[in-house]
Amino acid sequence: MAPRTSKQFEEMRESKRKLIMESALKLFAKHGFFDTSINMISVEAGISKGLMYNYFKSKEDLLRSVVFQGINKFLVLFDPDHDGVLTKTELKFFIEETFCIIETDISFWKIYFSVLSQPQVLKIVGEKFWEIVNPVFKILENYFERNNFKNPKIETRLFGALLDGICINYILDPENFPLEEIKQKVIELYT
Repeated sequence: MAPRTSKQFEEMRESKRKLIMESALKLFAKHGFFDTSINMISVEAGISKGLMYNYFKSKEDLLRSVVFQGINKFLVLFDPDHDGVLTKTELKFFIEETFCIIETDISFWKIYFSVLSQPQVLKIVGEKFWEIVNPVFKILENYFERNNFKNPKIETRLFGALLDGICINYILDPENFPLEEIKQKVIELYT
């Protein structure tokens, strides 16, 4: 058997890191951050508690990694050409993809809203969260201004709150929530 290459070691490391993050996400969504222990995560991931610390410095570090990986997956869809200017086509694409993510990644959204609704937990991710979100708000505000919305700043916050509310309602009742129809309504309103 040939020795493993550095690429194979990196792939194994990334695979283990992903397993730990998925296990943590599942447990954070089910039990909350404070009621989930490193031991619970290591058992769920099928690895030793000591090995966890080879990948993450602490439970807080793991929480940040889980939250920001999910947010980054979502935000790469926003302003896809990264020119700082949102077009109607780009916003429509973002809305469509956001609804797809809402539908396919309920566990992430459960932890996302759980994190944002707990002041002590929000402190763990808060500063970096706002560093990421504020530029998005500015691009949206500019979009609404260019498209003659009455109050672009208010419209930006309303748009964010609308997407958050849709997501929460879908999480609560996915079988009965008319996601496709609501997606079309949001596209109609904003593009």
